[in-house]
Amino acid sequence: MQQLQRAPWSASIVPFILLTLGAFISAVAVIVFEAPFRIAPSGISGVAVILNHLIGTPLGLVVLLGNIPIQILAFRMLGGWRAVAATVYATVAYSLMLDLLTPVFPPSGISNDVLLNAIFGGIIGGIGGGLIYRAGGTLGGTSTLSRILLQRFGIPLSAGALYTDTLVIAAAGLTFGLELALYAMITLYIGAAVSDYVLEGPSVIRTGVIITNRPAEVADALLHRLGRGVTAWEGKGMFTGQARTVLYVTVSRPEVNQLQRLVMQTDPDAFLVIGQGHSAFGEGFRETRAEGPLRG
Repeated sequence: MQQLQRAPWSASIVPFILLTLGAFISAVAVIVFEAPFRIAPSGISGVAVILNHLIGTPLGLVVLLGNIPIQILAFRMLGGWRAVAATVYATVAYSLMLDLLTPVFPPSGISNDVLLNAIFGGIIGGIGGGLIYRAGGTLGGTSTLSRILLQRFGIPLSAGALYTDTLVIAAAGLTFGLELALYAMITLYIGAAVSDYVLEGPSVIRTGVIITNRPAEVADALLHRLGRGVTAWEGKGMFTGQARTVLYVTVSRPEVNQLQRLVMQTDPDAFLVIGQGHSAFGEGFRETRAEGPLRG
């Protein structure tokens, strides 16, 4: 009973902490690694860096003002306050931290190596963005625009993000030169990879699809010697027309060699395909916990 009473509190405070921490880390990435070297990150932040160097406008002010019309559109088109609450909070916190933290750090950054700053700007920014994504929000800007393009015109999220980020990188290239635009692309790529890693975790599972004439023996070996559950279904070889049993198993990465060895020892004629997955939930893998409602 006590656990049920604590769930609403944890469901509220944990996303708040993640959003705040993510906004702080993202702001540090821009202030320390990107803005001093005219590396324009994606989205409104990239526009803010460009305007900051051209006319001296505060980074946070541009981010905040640029997001106001976008969030109004999102409120109207994506389902109201529930759909944008986390993003609005993250955007406001991020904007404030950009301007509040700018005087705290050296204006010239901590390294004069542009490539090093591009790499670590992507890493640090990716960590911040990943934490915000885990809490169900974004930093607004092109992320929200991509969702609007999907809702209004059916443009896939990846394509929408590509279009909008390309415009920002192109503007950076026209303003700062091609070389710095290429550095910005490095930052963008690394940031996306790191944020995905923070959001989804490492790819630690592998899946095995086994086509065998000895399904009972192979399944028994996997069940009792590997300790993993096995699912079977009937398939048909389209070349031979013969019915074959297909086995499916999920294992951890260190168990791949043992899986291969057990299958080949039990049925040397088996056909084994090993694939890669992000996560597995359930017995023998991660436990799932429902800590709060899903965000729309």
